[in-house]
Amino acid sequence: MKSFVSFVGSGPGDPELLTLKAISRLKNADVVLYDDLSSGEILNCANEKADLISVGKRAGLSSPKQSEVSRLLIDYSKTKLKIVRLKSGDCGLFGRLEEEINELRKKNIPYEIIPGVSSAMAASASAGIPLTRRMLSRRVQFITGHDIKGKLPEDLQRE
Repeated sequence: MKSFVSFVGSGPGDPELLTLKAISRLKNADVVLYDDLSSGEILNCANEKADLISVGKRAGLSSPKQSEVSRLLIDYSKTKLKIVRLKSGDCGLFGRLEEEINELRKKNIPYEIIPGVSSAMAASASAGIPLTRRMLSRRVQFITGHDIKGKLPEDLQRE
């Protein structure tokens, strides 16, 4: 049987906001590579026999490079059947999902993407404020605050 990677969005950190599919994948995982914001109570949903590997990134702190995270996914796929890459919020929003998927594709490793609740939507719901309002605000935009090296875009840098 071939290994399989599930990219799971952990939402804003509340285990009750995980999808049923996310919980299922965590309960059946052989290994979970998780972001810092996906730790804590959410890891209690993981298979108690699973290897739990922190691969989180924090601004200004020492953290694994993206190439190292991708390498770990490839390496674990050689020995573990069910791999969960637990990503903060929704795994396709402001993450490095594409880079990790590209590495899996190069090695013909199958994967799936299980979206999570984005922190923007969770914060809005918690505050009781809709993200859009009829006749007032018709769209929502998500814009990253930094480039690949962690720097602000030039038009946002202070002099």
